[in-house]
Amino acid sequence: MRVLGVDPGLSRCGVGVVEGRRSRPVAVRAGVVRTSPGEAVAQRLATLHAELTALIVETRPDAIAVERVFFNANVGTATGVGQAAGVVLLCAAQAGVDVVEYTPSQVKAAVTGDGSADKRQVGYMVAAQLRLAQAPRPADAADALALALCHLQQPGRPGHAGMSPRLAAAAAAAGPGAQIVERVVERRRAQVREPP
Repeated sequence: MRVLGVDPGLSRCGVGVVEGRRSRPVAVRAGVVRTSPGEAVAQRLATLHAELTALIVETRPDAIAVERVFFNANVGTATGVGQAAGVVLLCAAQAGVDVVEYTPSQVKAAVTGDGSADKRQVGYMVAAQLRLAQAPRPADAADALALALCHLQQPGRPGHAGMSPRLAAAAAAAGPGAQIVERVVERRRAQVREPP
């Protein structure tokens, strides 16, 4: 499975492509798409759209994992991040690629085991899991790889390898609770298989 992780931002949008299974992921590509603060917002969004569309065509991901946007004390930053996230969702829809949003704490917990980990810890664990000499720079690229790794660790999500179209539709309709139910079912199956 190949996953494109996107850490949305208007000035710097982190992108990272990870391929493989959750037990042995490989980094395919990481970096940032930059736009100039001196340009009009519409032009910056058009640039972001063109770059992300080209990246999707080039890397052909099975799924796109994007950070869910939260309100920020800095309204300007929150607006730019929200606009960039909208462009990511548009690019995914135009390419017909499943997109899943994760909260920052979900990503941190999946990659480090701690939902409140700092950026340094996330970068360290991304490098360790992908067997890189050091964390990708800038941090937006490491965050994008962390998003892709987070998705690889989520069985039952749309775009997950080996998932039937019917199950993918059911998981999408069920929302975030679907993975919790799936884990409970897996535990019960394991208990049934265990000899008395």
